[in-house]
Amino acid sequence: MFFFLSKILSFLLMPLFWFFILMIYSFFSKHKTQIQIVAILFLYLCSNSFIVDEIGRWWENYPVPKLQKTYEVGIVLGGIGRIDPTEQRIEFTNSADRLLKAIELYHQRKIKKILITGGSGSVLHPEDKEAIYIYRYLKNIQVPDTDIIIENESRNTYENAIYSKKILDSLHIYDDIILITSAYHLRRSVAIFKKVGYQNILPYPAERLSGPRKFEIDHCLLPHPDAMSTLYKYIHEWAGIMVYKMKGYAE
Repeated sequence: MFFFLSKILSFLLMPLFWFFILMIYSFFSKHKTQIQIVAILFLYLCSNSFIVDEIGRWWENYPVPKLQKTYEVGIVLGGIGRIDPTEQRIEFTNSADRLLKAIELYHQRKIKKILITGGSGSVLHPEDKEAIYIYRYLKNIQVPDTDIIIENESRNTYENAIYSKKILDSLHIYDDIILITSAYHLRRSVAIFKKVGYQNILPYPAERLSGPRKFEIDHCLLPHPDAMSTLYKYIHEWAGIMVYKMKGYAE
């Protein structure tokens, strides 16, 4: 039930959804013009790259750590691609930077093993297990079987943490663990992983959405759809961490 409710909540949190709600409501209100002005202003603020970047610099506050030793395992959180049913392969999205960071650390001998955690996030296609497709990809680029661990049953970050811990506990791996995920997703992930019992886990950010502060005219003044998409990811994380804390899933 929690899985399905989270999908509905994700839809309701979209800024564009609330813009349309305001516009539709305006046609039934005596204050049509005022509400439409509010809706347009809301849309502009949500799509302003400068404002969204400022929010991102505050939220994505984990620096890339300088690794001074070799860690036992790097946990890569799923949600990094779409399954192509025709080609039976994964098509990577921007979040694939999580996997690229792990591969880089592996080849630098900073981590001994890569643990991929992620089942199916699809309501209609629960059989599409993302971790299995990523496992095939890693094998194709010559990462040995012995250095790949997969967890393919989880559907959300809480289950990522729970199921991954069961696997690592069975392998007697309790320390020297790196958690690799998108920078915007890291705060919630760390709070969840600590809650389920990871005592010594090093956060490692990937796919940082915020950039250096700049004062270019287009960046500061012109609306951009990418800014709204980025803001939605932040809103999704804020709502997610609040819900998880209320349910006792996060610290």
